[in-house]
Amino acid sequence: MKAHAVAAIIFVLFGAYVSWAQETYVGIVKNVTGTVVIERNDTTIAAAPGTQVQATDRLISAANSSGGIVFTDGTLLSLGPSSEIDIEHYIFEPNEEQYDFSLYIKKGSAVYSSGKIGKLAPEKIKVKTPRATLGVRGTTFIVDVDSWGG
Repeated sequence: MKAHAVAAIIFVLFGAYVSWAQETYVGIVKNVTGTVVIERNDTTIAAAPGTQVQATDRLISAANSSGGIVFTDGTLLSLGPSSEIDIEHYIFEPNEEQYDFSLYIKKGSAVYSSGKIGKLAPEKIKVKTPRATLGVRGTTFIVDVDSWGG
């Protein structure tokens, strides 16, 4: 009897962990040239095609490096060389009509192309830099931030 209770508890905890892990997954690394890392909490992860990206990750590319991220809503983000970008918020819950997408580009460059959030709730997208905040209204654009700005 105890074995069944322990197995049930493990099953419930594992299910909660899988559910939590799925909720935090917001995108996937599509491509990497050179060295791109993901800082998550106190851990540094080498980005490679297929690496999952989570909300609140920091994306960092080395000199002569670049990377591409595809978010779950179809938004595309390409990091240029020597870039540092924080994913501040990401919520894509179309069944609950909840959306939020906020990036902070500390330095470097990025190409942004809107996905479904840009079509369904463009007012919920913010791209911040040390000197400005951009309101995105469903488009594609390039941002280049000088490192001295922040």
